[in-house]
Amino acid sequence: MAAAAPTHGNQSAADKLRALEDRLRAAGSLMVAYSGGVDSAFLAATAHRLLGGRMIAVLADSASLARRDLEQAKAFAASIAMPLKVVLTEELDRPEYARNDGNRCFHCKDELFTAMERLRAELGFEHIAYGMNADDRGDYRPGQRAAQQHEVLAPLAEAGLTKADVRALAHAAGYPVWDRPAAPCLSSRVEYGRTVTREVLEQVENGEECLRQLGFREFRVRHHGELARVEIARDELPRALSMEMLDAITAGLRAAGFKFVTLDCAGFRSGSMNVVLPAELLARRGA
Repeated sequence: MAAAAPTHGNQSAADKLRALEDRLRAAGSLMVAYSGGVDSAFLAATAHRLLGGRMIAVLADSASLARRDLEQAKAFAASIAMPLKVVLTEELDRPEYARNDGNRCFHCKDELFTAMERLRAELGFEHIAYGMNADDRGDYRPGQRAAQQHEVLAPLAEAGLTKADVRALAHAAGYPVWDRPAAPCLSSRVEYGRTVTREVLEQVENGEECLRQLGFREFRVRHHGELARVEIARDELPRALSMEMLDAITAGLRAAGFKFVTLDCAGFRSGSMNVVLPAELLARRGA
């Protein structure tokens, strides 16, 4: 059964969808930055439905993308016969990215949009778009500054679509990604100031795969050097609180390369690494 479209203010998600469709048709031809998450998947699928061969989804492949997420993104594109181009990005080779300060996401998106601009010129597409939604405007996301500098469109946000709207509309469209937990890049799990390397990202990826195999759905493995700080969604935390499960989590995380393992009592929360950033930096929402 389709999920009911939520309303925000006087405008329903269906109204916002029509506004999105108008924006996409007006774009003429479009390249969509696609990660396989619900926002970019819904945007790309809607553009494909409206524009057909005048759109292409572009998936950036690098060490910061978990192999499981790569395969799921490919599978969704194939399931709706959506044209997909996978490009290799080398953000880890940028010293300003690898040093992992509060602007890491800017350098990641700058690498992505630079690669997409080259591809756009080669293939003859008019515009580039990405899956920023209306809620993202209230969060600290330096990647938005890169999008602005590269003149990348944000059709979901422009149409006023929130994350809840996108999930409901994706559900109504029958897209299996509608309830997929958010899956930002693996680098977002690494404490600020710790150099991002392929080895560090592999530790995080293997640690999170361990939690997935243990049956958890929404979680993060936060990398603090020798210590892994495990965040599990609060509604799933009771499952973690037996000696048998704690032993299994510890064994899996140690096998991934961590020496110490701690379970965060506050549970999973998106962007928890940002609490160490200076207040003046966090005040720059979307900057």
